[in-house]
Amino acid sequence: MSKAMRLSEKWFQRGLWLVAFAFAGFLIGLGGKVVENLNLVEEPLTVEQFIDPRQDAASHATQKEAYQVMQEADDALEQARQRHKVAAANSQTARETFDNWLATRHATARPEQDTELLARTRQLDQLKAAEREALAAVEKQEQIHLDAQQRHAAAIQQHDALEAGAQEPYARAIQLRELRVFGYRLALTLPLLLVAGWLWRHQRKGTWWPFVWGFIFFALFAFFVELVPYLPSYGGYVRYVVGILITVLVGRQAILSLQRYLERQRAAEALPDNQRRESLSLDYDAALTRMGKGVCPGCERPVDLKDPALDYCPHCGIGLFKRCGACATRRNAFTRFCFSCGTPGEVNKAPA
Repeated sequence: MSKAMRLSEKWFQRGLWLVAFAFAGFLIGLGGKVVENLNLVEEPLTVEQFIDPRQDAASHATQKEAYQVMQEADDALEQARQRHKVAAANSQTARETFDNWLATRHATARPEQDTELLARTRQLDQLKAAEREALAAVEKQEQIHLDAQQRHAAAIQQHDALEAGAQEPYARAIQLRELRVFGYRLALTLPLLLVAGWLWRHQRKGTWWPFVWGFIFFALFAFFVELVPYLPSYGGYVRYVVGILITVLVGRQAILSLQRYLERQRAAEALPDNQRRESLSLDYDAALTRMGKGVCPGCERPVDLKDPALDYCPHCGIGLFKRCGACATRRNAFTRFCFSCGTPGEVNKAPA
């Protein structure tokens, strides 16, 4: 900021920069919401959308049916195992009772007990048969459960195969959707960037410059933060190619701008000293700012302004210091008044 700028003007400038940043912040927030909601323009994609609906429905129906059979078989198997457990316990108890009674029978060897022996034997056979029947029921339910489990696994494998076949068209559709959404973002942010470029070129020093710079910051953020991260990759080729193109365009513009600047400087340095000083006097703050930075206001090359013997730029020859006509004090040739006596000076007059 120029040292010639008034103190109040400096603070007003800083306040206006705060206005510019605040304006940019609110625009960025609004733009971020709009860009975020651009994903809602198109319906989200799923793999199931690329599977034959009839095959997909049949696979899900088979899975559901098999799972239902498995659940029913689990319940029936639990009941069958409980019945088998009871039958086995009854059979075991009867066997122990029979063994004890048989031992007594051998000890007494009474013939009248033969009828009871036959009855006990038949009862024991019935219990054993009931145990075997309960075991057969358990095995049947286990078989039903195993069959349903295998059908369920086969249905899952079939559905996985359908999903595997749909992955390729699903991936292509996702890429196309991303490309379309990126196109929406580009259609939104590119005009903003173009408008920002026009404002920077024509309005950045105008009366409403805080809003101009706020809009420029917003457009740059929208383009490089809200747009570039969503640039489709396609294996990295698109991003590298776009990066190369942007670099070439920006580099070419920078080179052309540098060449035009150097041509302007050479043309300005070829002008007589009075004409050059007259053009610099139109931008009083810029001339003093360059002097404050230790560079020549005419050619912008470094000069040793602390050297008391240096009155002219050794690079372009423009006068940098002159003597006051009233008090003969050596002063800056671009200031409007003498700092020693306050006498107004002709800024476009060559140094004495």
